[in-house]
Amino acid sequence: MSDESQHWAPRDPSGAAAAPGSHQGEPPGNSGKNRKNRNNGRKRRTGWRRAIPTWRMTLGTVLGLALLLIGGFIAGYQFVDIPAANAAATAQSNVYLYSDGSVIARDGDVNREKVKLSQVPATVQHAVLAAEDRDFYSDRAVDVKAMARAGWNTVTGKGKQGGSTITQQYVKNYYLGQERTVLRKAKEFFIAVKLNREETKDQIFEGYLNTSYFGRNAYGIQAAAQAYYSKNVEDLTTAEGAYLASLLNAPSAYDVVAHPDNRPAAQHRWNYVLDGMVKERWLDAAERGTTEFPTPGEAKPSTGLSGQRGYIVQAVEDHLDRRGILDGKTLATGGYRITTTLDKAKQDAFVKAVDANVLSRTSAERKADRNVRVGGASIVPDTGEVVALYGGIDYTKQYVSNATRRDYQVGSVFKPFVLTSAVVNDSTTQDGRRITPNTVYDGSNKRMVVGVQGPTDYAPANEDDVDYGDITVRTATDKSVNSVYAQMAQDVGPGKVRDTAVALGIPTDTPDLTASPSIALGTANASVLDMTEAYATLADHGRHGRHVLVEKVTKDGTEIDLPARTTDQAVSREAADTTTAVLRSVVEGGTGTAAQAVGRPAVGKTGTAEEDRAAWFAGYTPDLATVVAVMGQNPKTGAQTSLYGALGLPRVNGGGAPAETWAAYTEAALRSSPAQEFDLETAPGSDEEDEPPVDENPDGSTDPSSSPEPTTGPSGATESDPAGSSPPTSGTDTGGTGGTDGGANSGTNGTAGANGGSGETGSTGGTGGEGDSGGNGDSRGG
Repeated sequence: MSDESQHWAPRDPSGAAAAPGSHQGEPPGNSGKNRKNRNNGRKRRTGWRRAIPTWRMTLGTVLGLALLLIGGFIAGYQFVDIPAANAAATAQSNVYLYSDGSVIARDGDVNREKVKLSQVPATVQHAVLAAEDRDFYSDRAVDVKAMARAGWNTVTGKGKQGGSTITQQYVKNYYLGQERTVLRKAKEFFIAVKLNREETKDQIFEGYLNTSYFGRNAYGIQAAAQAYYSKNVEDLTTAEGAYLASLLNAPSAYDVVAHPDNRPAAQHRWNYVLDGMVKERWLDAAERGTTEFPTPGEAKPSTGLSGQRGYIVQAVEDHLDRRGILDGKTLATGGYRITTTLDKAKQDAFVKAVDANVLSRTSAERKADRNVRVGGASIVPDTGEVVALYGGIDYTKQYVSNATRRDYQVGSVFKPFVLTSAVVNDSTTQDGRRITPNTVYDGSNKRMVVGVQGPTDYAPANEDDVDYGDITVRTATDKSVNSVYAQMAQDVGPGKVRDTAVALGIPTDTPDLTASPSIALGTANASVLDMTEAYATLADHGRHGRHVLVEKVTKDGTEIDLPARTTDQAVSREAADTTTAVLRSVVEGGTGTAAQAVGRPAVGKTGTAEEDRAAWFAGYTPDLATVVAVMGQNPKTGAQTSLYGALGLPRVNGGGAPAETWAAYTEAALRSSPAQEFDLETAPGSDEEDEPPVDENPDGSTDPSSSPEPTTGPSGATESDPAGSSPPTSGTDTGGTGGTDGGANSGTNGTAGANGGSGETGSTGGTGGEGDSGGNGDSRGG
């Protein structure tokens, strides 16, 4: 067959053409019926009905959207991970506190301090839940209804609303940010769902409390408690907790101190929180009825590091590092809460005493006053606790702490250690006499120090070149006679003196703590704090323990172990108490009489560094040891300068402003404590005896007792001639190391002092005698 025959179709038997509108091959009159059968009996929709989706279309759309949402949820859950915490959420300040818990300083920009949930009172926890999410512990991580409602209210112009659970808010604070975008909201959703499966409700709630912002630059409930009520979170009342919880809704607007006009709105929110607590049975209705609105305190400016704060922070950080508790790198991570041993009342008293006795006497018109610096420290002898620390006028103006620096000579405040060492070692003079406070020495000016091998070529001068003749150790201490103490150090053994000083608390690495006869005159550069520790050992009858500056350290509520303080009998009680007995006469009638203003039993020693660069007073009562030093330093170059002319005086000595400051501080610090008498057990032969006569004017010079203490004058100057009007003449240095305490001869006689230098010749006129620390030989003879 041909192809045509294969595609042939039979014609209509009637031979008639198909009716218009009919389908070829359909019997006439059956077209509509067949179409109806093909549509399963459905009538074709016409007109406006065609715009309305059928139920099948609706169902399909719903199912499609459901599948899309499920797929999107699965995809989002799979691909959105819990990120690392954002830097802002984890940043914390280190907080430094006085012993009573009040804040000294914060050393970071973010005011946040993490606490454990267990530290937050239950009523405060309930207040936050009542304010933010009452069903937190029973509901899921995400409240879809609330989110939908918030979205609808935002779209309809009723204001932006979060609609977030505590979990979602925590995710936003800790992991994300505060921006309002669809993407952030989507991430928040998935992270919250995952977090709810991986962490407990308590963990999430704790994180929320530590990351939420409460206004006043306070991040977290602990910082808020301090910012608004100056207390720790553990001490918050129900009313205060409800107020802080109210702040979460509008931190700035609800601060009734900053915005008094918003007080009604804040109180309304506060009432809402308390009523919610009653409704949830977290608060008794009767207690609710008696609860009064807790007006917060005034907002405090940032403490910063001004004033004494920076010095304290610096000292604490150094203390933690040196004791192996926290190194600088670890401390820099932040979040540490450091409670010091400092007593706020005593710290304030120290500042006040310095202001009254030193700073108030300075004048912008006097050039010398620009160089005045003050350092101070105070320690409780039996505990070693540092209760006050004065570093300078202002940390932001004078960066280096005068309390802890080790670059100024300590002068004659070192002399008591020589006497202590003599008693400890049962030492004798060169002719075999046992050294006691009543041992007689030759106090002649420039007396050559003699050792077992004979003269040592070291002959320190006394103040104003006074010859005292025969004089007891007790009187030599009162008058700070250099020639006596240099010989005594030689008799005891300079190495033994050094060992005794270290045992009392002077660090072994102290600059210029050299075992030579000049050690007695205070050539060592110990810090004020070092000297306070050593004097505290004497006050505690020879028992020594390292000073303590930090009482407690915590981070995130966890306490860090601190090394226990141990004490040992560094020197015998007889030795310490004998020294105390001798120092008592310094205050009663020696160079430290200004300390009598303390109004209770006290002992002490004055001292002045070479060329009057520093003036010291170190003293103690039975219950408090304190050291004050006034120093000279050029504010521009940092070079040490003399204190001549400072405070309107020809010279500043330890018996003046330092002793007066000591007395004013100690009186205030102990004002509320009963006076205590010294309980002393002195060595045999230490009782006061009749003194040999002392020629106060053997060469017609000024009465040495009229000078507050021996000090070094400027080149060519003496106490009686502070300006050095007599021209200096050349002289010869007589050799030896470690300069004299008394310096060289005054400019009046013009010869160089016997300094123990290396024998240089031709030195010009000597410096005025001072009786304290000496420098190198050429500096004392020049």
